[in-house]
Amino acid sequence: QVQLVESGGGLVHPGGSLRLSCAASASTFSGYTMGWHRQAPGNERELVASITSGGTIHYADSVKGRFTISRDNAKNTVYLEMNSLKPEDTAVYYCAARWGFSYNAWGQGTQVTVSP
Repeated sequence: QVQLVESGGGLVHPGGSLRLSCAASASTFSGYTMGWHRQAPGNERELVASITSGGTIHYADSVKGRFTISRDNAKNTVYLEMNSLKPEDTAVYYCAARWGFSYNAWGQGTQVTVSP
């Protein structure tokens, strides 16, 4: 069972930056596709960014050019660097591990609030 623990959320002003981290317990971390998702109140959970075991990266259009996903397989950790944050980025952010065709393990989430 893969356990994921996110950290790094908080309150930031518009235009500010945050870096989220997600530490995985599994020694097989390097073989997983890792994704950052977010869910705002009243909205469905959406995939923000993902990175495969081979390093292929995907971003949602809403965050392209502002967010950067990366991974450190030696530390079993995936990161999400968020710059130029907007109020509409406010959400609970979750990291998840995918194997097969779906995300099968999820973290508990970390709150990101962007407010003046």
